Amino acid sequence: MTTTEQNTNTLVATPAFENAGRRYEHIAPDLEKWDIYRLHEDRDAFVSELEEATYERLLEEHGGDLQNLLSKTIFSEQNRTKQEPWKVDPPKERSYYKRLAKMLATRSLDEEEQTTADNAARNILKRIVHRYSDEIVGHFKIPTFRFARRFLTFFFGRLLNAADGRSFRSLFSKKILLQEKLLVRGYVERVRELSKIGTVVFVPTHFSNLDSILIGYALDQVAGLPAVSFGAGLNLYNTGYTAYFMNRLGAYRVDRRKRNGVYMTALKMFSKLIIKKGVPSLFFPGGTRSRSGALETKLKLGLLGTAVEAQRASYQEGREEKIFIVPVILSYPFVLEAQFLVEQHLREQGQERYIKASDNFQSLRSILKFVWGVFSKGNTITISLGQPMDVLGNRVEATGLSYVRSGRHVSTREYFRDQHGEINQDYQRESEYTRMLGEKIVERYHADGIVLPSHIASYAAFALVERANIGTDLYGIMRLPAEEFFFDEPALLNVIAQLRDVLLDLSNEDRVKVSPELYETPEGILQHAMDSIGNFHIQKPLHRDADGKVICDSYAMLYYYHNRLSTFKLKGKIKYPKPLIHEFAGVR
Repeated sequence: MTTTEQNTNTLVATPAFENAGRRYEHIAPDLEKWDIYRLHEDRDAFVSELEEATYERLLEEHGGDLQNLLSKTIFSEQNRTKQEPWKVDPPKERSYYKRLAKMLATRSLDEEEQTTADNAARNILKRIVHRYSDEIVGHFKIPTFRFARRFLTFFFGRLLNAADGRSFRSLFSKKILLQEKLLVRGYVERVRELSKIGTVVFVPTHFSNLDSILIGYALDQVAGLPAVSFGAGLNLYNTGYTAYFMNRLGAYRVDRRKRNGVYMTALKMFSKLIIKKGVPSLFFPGGTRSRSGALETKLKLGLLGTAVEAQRASYQEGREEKIFIVPVILSYPFVLEAQFLVEQHLREQGQERYIKASDNFQSLRSILKFVWGVFSKGNTITISLGQPMDVLGNRVEATGLSYVRSGRHVSTREYFRDQHGEINQDYQRESEYTRMLGEKIVERYHADGIVLPSHIASYAAFALVERANIGTDLYGIMRLPAEEFFFDEPALLNVIAQLRDVLLDLSNEDRVKVSPELYETPEGILQHAMDSIGNFHIQKPLHRDADGKVICDSYAMLYYYHNRLSTFKLKGKIKYPKPLIHEFAGVR
């Protein structure tokens, strides 16, 4: 189906942001009609198409200096195979690149057949491109996908279990519906309508290794959308069971060890081709997990630019289908890897200024209590589908029409015409469009991400710590013994109330979304936060001690969860009461 660009300035009313999470009927229940299945049904043909597109782009960009491109590529691959070999790597890979290096030097692909340097370089380039293309393209097997659906329903149901009791039997209770705990909110109906008339590219924030599989599952089983193509690290294929499933669920392989120009071009061409072919796609424009816990503000534009190129290429072919960009914002009450991520962030940013405090001895009882908390406490994860946009960052309604901020309708096609009115290729122009798109995505990350009680309570608590230690930098605060202090609860509640009021005002201006719990009293917000935050951590960021005092086990962990709101610059709006923090008298 196609999206017709109509000449109208009338804005058609379409579904707005949906706060109530629910399960939706699937828009395409027949898996054999999914674009991702059709693409992989003839995998060999697609690999050949990817090879040709990558080869042609490399000739276009490096045709005058292939020798230099290949020398750098082969050198980097020889280093990789020597320094970072993986089980998943092809056999005898070191000797393969050693032989290519010799071929490039001798200008020959065969000892008995001499050729020109240019022809030898082109032939070697074709070999490398074929190797990369065949590695990148995955498979999609319907039986495996259906099994994964059933398995993940069980897995996430246990992970997010909110059983009434805490007995082992309660872990397998079927009373709780998964969609009650794995919430998909936002512009869901609009995205569902757009999925029927164009190609949707999902661009999520990135906090956890669970993100890809969690979003993919939620889009299919909760939002009722077809499976998406997403990148999976090649390291995941090192183990047999993981490799079996990842290799059959439509994931494409990404080897982060390979940073040479040939490989990066192959990845970008893959992304461009699948988007142009109508396959829903998902990639993280932030590149890697947020080490600090903050929302991304600077995006990597490489893969994002492939959506812009795919839209222009479609128009050049006379097609009307549009490509829609949907920001996805995950709101976790906890992040499984939080402690590792924030430690890594502090080491990278502070270097010698950050000295990790020695770990307290963790008893077996403490560890078992932590594991039990995973299963016995209810947790909710919220996935927010942000406001859809076209590849230029313009708002898109459910009809597929684009509108600028003033409400005027615009035609995306017109942005790709030259001075003669022809749709043309202009990489410099498209690079600027990609930059604009990245800025719009960051804007919607903030506007459509849902603020949870754990976010606001952590932000307020760490703000008190900073205020109580004016003149001490972040790394000085990290060295403070958190166990020797407790928060003044009236002061903490006061700051939570101030932040809540500011966030509600921002919500009214469409600059942020808030969870329903933020409309409660400060006491209710704090209780919700402590009921959820740190459920999965032995060192809890915020909780009550045996005497009922609000304490923090780790300022680093509190800092991580506080950072979820750090990019909103809210501290300048706080009027701090006194006192803020108290020191325990004597030895606890």
